[in-house]
Amino acid sequence: MACFITFEGIEGSGKTTQIQLLDEQLRGQGHQVVVTREPGGCQIADRIRGILLHPDNSAMVPRAELLLYAAARAQHVSEVIRPALKADKIVLCDRFTDATLAYQGYGRELDQELIKQLNLLASEEIRPDLTLLLDLPIETGLGRALQREVDLQDNTEGRFEREAFAFHQAVRNGYLALAAAEVQRFRVIKADRPQAEIQRQILDQIEQFFQQRQSR
Repeated sequence: MACFITFEGIEGSGKTTQIQLLDEQLRGQGHQVVVTREPGGCQIADRIRGILLHPDNSAMVPRAELLLYAAARAQHVSEVIRPALKADKIVLCDRFTDATLAYQGYGRELDQELIKQLNLLASEEIRPDLTLLLDLPIETGLGRALQREVDLQDNTEGRFEREAFAFHQAVRNGYLALAAAEVQRFRVIKADRPQAEIQRQILDQIEQFFQQRQSR
């Protein structure tokens, strides 16, 4: 059963952990699963990720940032996502086109119509079947993300964590606006709760999603 499920959310929302947990659950049920991420997911896109997320690149202008995300996505879709879907696998992706609208559209205030056109080009018009938005207060998410840097002693992917609070608030508001505009695709998950409770919310949504697909 091919399907494309994306996880979205601000820094520190717990996407990576919950994707891993869902991957284990789905594999245990006998599904073939591919777990990937953006930016990245393949060698060329991972190299672009290094440029996009490194805090030394704080001088990057928003237009360059947007185009680098599009380039990474084009490679990622061609090498990873489309082949996996063609092979009838479930793809779990940590961020996709909605992230570009939230971060570069709402956060950077770039033209959203332009972003949508770039997203269509880079994604080969592939769209998620289901998007799980892990939502939580900015203070909580940033606190988690910065603590993770301390725990791992690694800040090489911390460029966005160093943005102003107003930027992160605009990104969160953008995500919630996107979810409100596409209620059939988005499921908003309260991510300021214990990990097991968040996992339960996600599993409930996945079960409902599969039931709906099977009833069509």
